[in-house]
Amino acid sequence: MNWLTRTVLPKIREITRKKDTPDNLWTKCPNCAQMIYAKELEENQQVCPKCDHHLRVGPKERFEALFDDGEYQTIELPDVLQDPLHFRDSKKYPDRLKDARAKTGQRDAFIVAHGTLQKQDVVIAVQNFAFMGGSMGMATGAALIAAAELAVNQRAALILFAAAGGARMQEGILSLMQMPRTVIAVQRLREAHLPFIVVLTDPTTGGVTASYAMLGDIQIAEPNALIGFAGPRVIEQTIRETLPEGFQRAEYLLEHGMLDMVVHRRDLRDTLGRLVGLLLDPAPKAEVVQLPRPGLEIPPTGEIPHGSSPAKRPG
Repeated sequence: MNWLTRTVLPKIREITRKKDTPDNLWTKCPNCAQMIYAKELEENQQVCPKCDHHLRVGPKERFEALFDDGEYQTIELPDVLQDPLHFRDSKKYPDRLKDARAKTGQRDAFIVAHGTLQKQDVVIAVQNFAFMGGSMGMATGAALIAAAELAVNQRAALILFAAAGGARMQEGILSLMQMPRTVIAVQRLREAHLPFIVVLTDPTTGGVTASYAMLGDIQIAEPNALIGFAGPRVIEQTIRETLPEGFQRAEYLLEHGMLDMVVHRRDLRDTLGRLVGLLLDPAPKAEVVQLPRPGLEIPPTGEIPHGSSPAKRPG
């Protein structure tokens, strides 16, 4: 081996070696197909700068964008049975859960955190569509109940970000039972006179839409979010008619009274902070007891008290 092969050749290979380029530097917008630089997309809160399409985001991004100074604490959610029906299709249900957990780093689709939003106590629950399509299972019911109980204990507002393809088929009827369970959780907030604000994101469908996602005191949606029970294609095949343009999109639902507002992601924090300030009582109000005025007590029998004279009739 001479100096050419020992010294020069390795240096030439080092210079001419193709540098490994990260594959996450650019993101293709699913709406307009524009290639967007990842840093620019992050600074724009995952909203396409060309067509304003709102890309899907996870719980971490939601929490950091909403909580004051990006500071928050997540809570440990109750454990549920992993495979109650021993369900298997092309893959075992535990294997699907394992894959979803490895992909997202979450135990299930819901993450619940608490902190302050514009110096107001809030509990925020986020449904991650990346975890098995955000499907509603027993863990969803347990998470929402835990979030509601935390909000009641802290006298805080509960803000829910919904994103789901519907019920989780691997849990069968146990998944559908989460619909009434979550409705009861929302009712506990109502009884405590605490606000429940729902933000519907793309997509929110199925049993989630048929239960807790449409029970907010204020219903908000992100622009162009798909919201409905059955998908548009299923509806068209069922009724054999062409649906109106924009059917089941946020703007269409706002026009037809299903939503209170459609809010751009950049304005969401200020909007939520303002709504919480309007709806959240700073402290429970003391019960007002009206004392009877002396001399005007009327006995249950309708008799006139001693020393009083009956009112004279006009004329």
